[in-house]
Amino acid sequence: MRSAKIHVALGRARRASLLAWHGVNQVLWPPVCLCCGRDAGPDNSGLCSACWDQLLACTAGEYCPRCGRDASRYGLVNGACPACQATDVQFDGIARAGIYTETLRQIILAFKHDRTELEALLGSLADSAFQGSSFYDEIDLLVPVPLHWTRRLVRGYNQSHRIAKRLRHPTARIDTDLVRIRRTQAQPVAATPAARERNVKGAFAVRPDHRYAGRTVCLIDDIKTTGATLNECAGTLKQAGAANVYALVLAVAGQETG
Repeated sequence: MRSAKIHVALGRARRASLLAWHGVNQVLWPPVCLCCGRDAGPDNSGLCSACWDQLLACTAGEYCPRCGRDASRYGLVNGACPACQATDVQFDGIARAGIYTETLRQIILAFKHDRTELEALLGSLADSAFQGSSFYDEIDLLVPVPLHWTRRLVRGYNQSHRIAKRLRHPTARIDTDLVRIRRTQAQPVAATPAARERNVKGAFAVRPDHRYAGRTVCLIDDIKTTGATLNECAGTLKQAGAANVYALVLAVAGQETG
């Protein structure tokens, strides 16, 4: 009996000391916003209220399930928006966390440049988009869009692979048998769709022992602009026998791009 009371008392003392230490930390090292550096509220998961409001605006709204651009469901014709009706899309559908602007743009760029502490936030956004997609239950393999090995060496990680590891699915597994065999130039935002397509043409291949035949694949990438990279990856996977290829991205840019 006495030992049990001592154990309870020690537990209470430990909890009290942890609360006290947490309070001291809040005073000496108040949390700052992961995006803008201003003071962050204790309940905002690392962002200040202003950045949270902007992030919510970035991730709200309906979009075309074929190309990912902003579009009302009532403006779709045969599952496609007017902007992509005459566009060649190799992947069979897309899900996005948001649009490439404001806070979401800043967070993605920071994540690509060593701010790996943002992975949890972006991974949560991607997972919500993935689980809410129309193709969630069909996926067999999660395939991160690969970096060329030289860029992977310099950066130290593939941001798409890290996002893929944050996705929750009961059966789908990450597969890295899609590889980038040619180092391409960084895609400038202002590049035309044709220039982007030429830049990535023939840049991807699959390993000889791949397992894509008959499988339904979900490509994972950070940003989709014209879709040239996703198209090239999807075409490569379908040539390898994939039955269907979908895409999941953190953000869609080029809302006015053809």
